Amino acid sequence: MSKGKVYIVGAGPGDIGLLTVKGLKCLKTAEVVVYDFHLNAQILNYIDHEAEFIYAGKRGGQHAMTQDQINQTLVEKANQGKMICRLKGGDPFVFGRGGEEAEVLASEGIDFEIVPGISSSIAAPAYAGIPLTHRKYSSSLAVVPGYEDVTKKDNFIDWTRLATGVGTIVFLMTVKNIAEVCKKLIENGRSAETPVAVVRWGTRADQTTLVGKLSNISEIVKERDIKPPAVMVVGDVVKLRDTLSWIEKKPLFGQRVLVTREHTHGFEPLEEMGAEVIEFSTIKIVPAEDWSELDKSIDRIESYDWITLTSGNAVKFFFQRLFEKDRDIRDLKGINICAVGSKTASAIRAFGIKVDLVPKEFNAEGLIEAFVKTAHGSQQTTDKKLDGLKILLPRAEVAREVFPEKVRELGGMIDVPPVYRTIKPEVHGKRLQRFLKEGKISIATFTSAATFNNFLEMTGEDSARMLKDVMIAVIGPVTAKAVEKAGLKVSVMPEEATIEAMVQEIIKWVLWKKTK
Repeated sequence: MSKGKVYIVGAGPGDIGLLTVKGLKCLKTAEVVVYDFHLNAQILNYIDHEAEFIYAGKRGGQHAMTQDQINQTLVEKANQGKMICRLKGGDPFVFGRGGEEAEVLASEGIDFEIVPGISSSIAAPAYAGIPLTHRKYSSSLAVVPGYEDVTKKDNFIDWTRLATGVGTIVFLMTVKNIAEVCKKLIENGRSAETPVAVVRWGTRADQTTLVGKLSNISEIVKERDIKPPAVMVVGDVVKLRDTLSWIEKKPLFGQRVLVTREHTHGFEPLEEMGAEVIEFSTIKIVPAEDWSELDKSIDRIESYDWITLTSGNAVKFFFQRLFEKDRDIRDLKGINICAVGSKTASAIRAFGIKVDLVPKEFNAEGLIEAFVKTAHGSQQTTDKKLDGLKILLPRAEVAREVFPEKVRELGGMIDVPPVYRTIKPEVHGKRLQRFLKEGKISIATFTSAATFNNFLEMTGEDSARMLKDVMIAVIGPVTAKAVEKAGLKVSVMPEEATIEAMVQEIIKWVLWKKTK
């Protein structure tokens, strides 16, 4: 068996948008992913195929795997012919022990590549509004580990040169030793009045920035009970933070929004306004198990007056099966098309098909009213009948029967073949449970009753209790009812049943809360 290959990839400091294009490419093709704690685990959602996940992280000094075990795992998986992504927080070659791992691979004759990542040493200060170099303040930079015992005789740091020979000094992993580090710098000639900033969880929703001087920053950190991970910046460039601070000024900064459906399309405005979106999909959309009903409808497609599509998923799977049956859009000639919602209409138009009707209200009552008006044209009539009207409604396997029943009641004929279904994905909820317990989720969104009920099942018995202090936003009264049944309060439910409308209502709600 030929040996595999290892890509040692830097995942960046936390903001998922800082993952490089090449890093994402490696992740999408990996058969094995060995990943650390200090990275945004949402990155793993980009893997849309079967892959083996191996957690090798360290948190609070507790190791899931020793470095030797990590090295051995990389060698073993590569010898099995696997393509491996060794995913590390920040940059693998900036205090990430990536060099050590690469040495082991080289000694074993295993092919590898290094994919640099954005180090927290530059990203955290940037997100805090602190440029590490500036023509007026500093033209030199040093990045130093802060976890080493500064009293050791064999310490690698030359404090006499570091203290006064470098304009800006960035210390990584220095919270525990911060008092000793500051003392050492002052003892070796750095002014006690030198500005200092400490940035915890830089680039994340819970980013915290403290500013002080060498003489008092350790006390400020102690008072605020700042824990690792944090980056410390020493130098006059810290003075620019008041002017250049940017992300913390965004109106939704500090909000972490839970999204419980596949993909986060439509939630972009929240991110643009400073919120962090956490995707934890509790439903997965897959094709219908049985195509027989839809196949019968496609075989007599020309008999329908209307095809009604209520979602992008209905559009996707209906046309997928239409084409698989060796039919095409020419077979829809003369059939009117109804789309529920502007997004659904856009998905239909992408096939080059005109949409004839988009109801004003995205519910059964709105659909019926629209069809009645269309059936009678401009005629002034009190007749609410749909006699003889034949409708095809490709839809989810489980759906409300209100609209089909009303059509039949009014004399119309309707076929409702299932084209897709929702299943509960196999996703581990351990990290999300930790976020909930630590109060790191401020807003939770549910787009259907299934997304909420599956969430409760996937995250355990205490999940409803952990949502007590979380703002809950839902789409539709059925979803709201499911949430309230669990003893929780719904804060946001837009009149228009779309993600876009819900997002706008969330923004209004957060801004309103800030003014209270």
